[in-house]
Amino acid sequence: MKIFFKLNFILMSCIFLHFCESNDIVLKKNKIKAQKYIVYKNFPSKYVIPRDIEIWLPTNYEEVSALPVLYMFDGQNIFHGKKGWINDQYSHGWQVDETLDSLINIGIIPPMMVVGVFNTGAKRFSEYMPAKPKKEIENRIPNQAKWVQEGYLKHGISSNQFLKFLVEELKPYIDKHYKTKIGRRNTYLAGSSMGGLISAYAICEYPNVFGKAACFSTHWPALDGVFIEYLKNNLPSPKTHKIYFDYGTIGLDSLYEPFQVEVDSLLMRRGYTKGRNWLTKKFEGEDHNEKFWRKRFHFPIKFFFQGL
Repeated sequence: MKIFFKLNFILMSCIFLHFCESNDIVLKKNKIKAQKYIVYKNFPSKYVIPRDIEIWLPTNYEEVSALPVLYMFDGQNIFHGKKGWINDQYSHGWQVDETLDSLINIGIIPPMMVVGVFNTGAKRFSEYMPAKPKKEIENRIPNQAKWVQEGYLKHGISSNQFLKFLVEELKPYIDKHYKTKIGRRNTYLAGSSMGGLISAYAICEYPNVFGKAACFSTHWPALDGVFIEYLKNNLPSPKTHKIYFDYGTIGLDSLYEPFQVEVDSLLMRRGYTKGRNWLTKKFEGEDHNEKFWRKRFHFPIKFFFQGL
């Protein structure tokens, strides 16, 4: 009899474990109530290599019916005081969770959620560098630094595939398993440096999916500013979109002003009005790192909700 019960227990345990494995998504969804941060290790994709995804939920997630969603790039250093993804000099990351908690608690913005999309290290440039205008990019590669040429030969430029992952795989998963507000009006993007470039590229390539983009210290000099050629004919409508840009005056940021002035001119010609659907801010004495992006993060967030 003891042997029978022991075998029965083992059998039931195996069935339970199999159930847990086959219903992993359901179990994770049920745990959302008790967590503020949810991490998906090696989120799969048919377009790009797997990467971690970390989600931040507001304190009152259980009480709200649906939330706007911010997709942020370089997701490994945007929450709970993590160091910069390259090294420790970048002063404890963005801490966007703390900023949003404060803005939500004092009623400046409504509750929202953030999806942090991790970069993949060596392929970061490949995934974040806009793939258009293709012919111009191909013409400029031979004149670039050796590391850029070698990276291009090894990885190519895969931002189109990366955006397909974002739009066709990640976003549908988030919308299915979380309480999100659907539509571009409630779907935002944010990133810094190359992350700023891919944010701008995404809102141009998928204007029906993304309605707002925050581009911090956008690395316009990449491939000699070739992406600005693409923007001339591909900016989304100012009637339905908002775009934020900023830059400092120290380090890499000291290179950006001439490019940003040109982009601002393009925005005005497209019909954007500063302060209404577009904002560019210059920050004297600020450098190219998370310490300063953290300090400035509240500007685009408040701007996004302005007038809603």
